[in-house]
Amino acid sequence: MKRVLITGAAGFLGSHLCDRFIKDGCYVIGMDNLITGRITNLEHLFKHENFEFYHHDVSNFIHVPGELDYILHFASPASPIDYLKIPIQTLKVGSLGVHNCLGLAKAKNARMLIASTSEVYGDPEVHPQHEEYWGNVNPVGPRGVYDEAKRFQEAITMAYHNFHGVETRIVRIFNTYGPRMRLNDGRVLPAFIGQALRGQDLTVFGDGSQTRSFCFVDDLINGIVKLLESDYSKPVNIGNPSEITISQFAEEIISLTGTEQKVIYKDLPVDDPKQRKPDITKAKEILNWTPKVERSEGLKLTYEYFKSLTKEELFHTEHSNFDKFIIR
Repeated sequence: MKRVLITGAAGFLGSHLCDRFIKDGCYVIGMDNLITGRITNLEHLFKHENFEFYHHDVSNFIHVPGELDYILHFASPASPIDYLKIPIQTLKVGSLGVHNCLGLAKAKNARMLIASTSEVYGDPEVHPQHEEYWGNVNPVGPRGVYDEAKRFQEAITMAYHNFHGVETRIVRIFNTYGPRMRLNDGRVLPAFIGQALRGQDLTVFGDGSQTRSFCFVDDLINGIVKLLESDYSKPVNIGNPSEITISQFAEEIISLTGTEQKVIYKDLPVDDPKQRKPDITKAKEILNWTPKVERSEGLKLTYEYFKSLTKEELFHTEHSNFDKFIIR
């Protein structure tokens, strides 16, 4: 039985990864400091004999007893609302946090995969974005704390791979959606659906011509697992290249929810990317991976999840049932 450590385990992607590795017969150790993660995302796993949870900040020294086969570093604020609110913690988890994880991987002779992001490309001057593009990032802008943390994370990971011989993998994640997203995390899909469910007009920043490409979470998790199990150590884009403008996406959400809200326009935030579309040639050729879930299907599943939320959750009241659980 393989033993897997997943940092950021209580987050959107981290919790889905925990599910996947438990399903695959692994012993999973989830780790999260719960700054942005929600313990309710893991509630269903707490009674599973092959799962344990550490309430810990990976920016501090990490001790995990026993052997480890894989480490997946997904701890990080991932939305503008979060990393603008806690910029120092964002930089620390992308520097000290990844350093601690890499040190643990070296000590345990474990293979490590880091969650990088399409944000390493910044506001791109190349379209679609391929892995050899170095990006157009403003290091001192408001988004720099996240973008540069991820770029540093990639650099130190490659350094450990080249200098210490640590087995490493780097996934550059493009816009992903699905159940367990937080309605108030500031990303466009939960923002639109939340506004529709609350009877509010949908807010588009800029003129709506900027584009995004949305990948359903199940497809992303499959791509991550394929990359982890591959022998390729350089960055790989994982995302859905089906591109759509934000204005078109707002209309899709209105049609999906059956609401009659208007679309209103506000100023575009500083350094907000104008285009996002992954070149997934490497993922196709090296991993034999392509996304399978059509956006219309994925949006229906995601909408059903958001409709199931309580009124408290729908109106942005953060809460946690963390104290109800025994943390091992």
